[in-house]
Amino acid sequence: MTLSLQIILLVVVFIAIIVIMLYVGGLAVQKTCLKIIAEMEESRAFKEARAVAIQDERKNFFRVGTKNIRPKALNLLISDGLVIKTSNGKYYLDKEKLAQAKAQLQAKS
Repeated sequence: MTLSLQIILLVVVFIAIIVIMLYVGGLAVQKTCLKIIAEMEESRAFKEARAVAIQDERKNFFRVGTKNIRPKALNLLISDGLVIKTSNGKYYLDKEKLAQAKAQLQAKS
């Protein structure tokens, strides 16, 4: 095998590994988002009076890695408008946005 072919193969393998890792990371965040939504639905946190406390920060700043993706998933849910943060630091689901999101998921399936 020529050197140029080896380099091209190495670059292709490297790009494939990066794409796979990003896909697996996205699946982990999606799974965590669904867990957070399920926990909030179970506790019936659909209005501010029934808001629940959720870990939204890393417990240990120096522990870097992908193990604790819960804060990232929660921030994603907040940015999508599915979860709303109260003034006292608790969270609840926006029932209308959640129904819209579920309808969109069923439409894609």
